[in-house]
Amino acid sequence: MAFNNIANLKEKAINIKFLLLDVDGILTDGKIIIDSYGNELKSFHIQDGHGIFLIKSSGIEVGIISGRYSRAVEYRAKELNIEEVHQGVRDKVKIYEEIKAKYKLSDEAVAFMGDDLIDIPLLRKVGFSATTADAVNEVKEIADMITERKGGEGAVREVIDFILKTMS
Repeated sequence: MAFNNIANLKEKAINIKFLLLDVDGILTDGKIIIDSYGNELKSFHIQDGHGIFLIKSSGIEVGIISGRYSRAVEYRAKELNIEEVHQGVRDKVKIYEEIKAKYKLSDEAVAFMGDDLIDIPLLRKVGFSATTADAVNEVKEIADMITERKGGEGAVREVIDFILKTMS
């Protein structure tokens, strides 16, 4: 795990009340598999799912903001009891502001994991920004935390574990 300053990162993590996640490259490995019938398939890591269960159990909400739409994401979100699911979003900051207002949150109370250029504006706004080992360099340059794991390989769990350990 890479970060600029561990004390500063822990200070940021302790304030988190809401974790927002991108999908492709964060919850998945970023590959899009389309079968011969046109069905899109995605692979999700079980450790990320259990981490989402753990963080929600601690009172921290979880939401999804994705630039693409996928029925697989709807299904996985329902399985994990994630109510805030926003797909096909080009302006992630706009959705973020709506979520912040709905839950009466400050920027400092929100963490976001993203991995590509579309995520940079939101990564710059939140109180705690994280990305994966295989994110684009421009994102790695601004993220508070870079996981050791790649997207779709337990990177979300790595961030969740860090946040939960900070709280205890």
